[in-house]
Amino acid sequence: MKVRVKFSKNGPVKFLGHLDTMRYFQKAVRRAGIPIAFSSGFRPHMIISFAAPLSVGVTSGGEYFDMELSEKITSRELVDRFNGAMTWGFQVLSAREVPEGKKYNAMSMTAAADYEISLEGQPEIEDLAGKVERFYSQPAIWVEKETKKGGKTVDLKPGIYRISAKDGVCTMRLAASSANYVKPLMVMNAFSAYLGQNVDWDRCAIHRAEVYANEGSTERPRFVPLDRLGENIE
Repeated sequence: MKVRVKFSKNGPVKFLGHLDTMRYFQKAVRRAGIPIAFSSGFRPHMIISFAAPLSVGVTSGGEYFDMELSEKITSRELVDRFNGAMTWGFQVLSAREVPEGKKYNAMSMTAAADYEISLEGQPEIEDLAGKVERFYSQPAIWVEKETKKGGKTVDLKPGIYRISAKDGVCTMRLAASSANYVKPLMVMNAFSAYLGQNVDWDRCAIHRAEVYANEGSTERPRFVPLDRLGENIE
């Protein structure tokens, strides 16, 4: 049985990197007595894989990993067992059965993510909402991006599905697939350059609200939260 687990990450644990978060959940599986399946071979390991990595210092309300179980256990019991074995800052929100097969893997299905960036504590930007709207209305948003082969100029606009601002918070939906991954700070740095105003975005609170699969097409995307693709286990 393949199960997709959704969890939140808040407070001090936001400073745990991706690999440490993976190790933490492997230990939580043992403490909670989850009947997880193991690979075969000389060095068997838990069959568990995480979706899009979360940057250090970013909180989240919608992180995911897939795991295989060796026996059936209800969604409610899975959630309760996990939350009874974890520290403050991590909370499992749901556990749902999903189809088998590589094409249903959480990492390969990830297409987009929602972010919220709070500008509290930063110099006030007058008419923030209007400036964000005009920034996004540009035909292209060119930035310098570092790659393994060096720097190159890329257009961020195709990877920004939407962006707006209200009450000092910028919200955006960005591409998050392995082939097209747009970081929120890259967008905000481009916005700073557009304003001609220096903003220390690294000191802003960043929250990833949700991660999505694309059930539509590239031209007409239909984004669905990863947990909606499964069913509760009764």
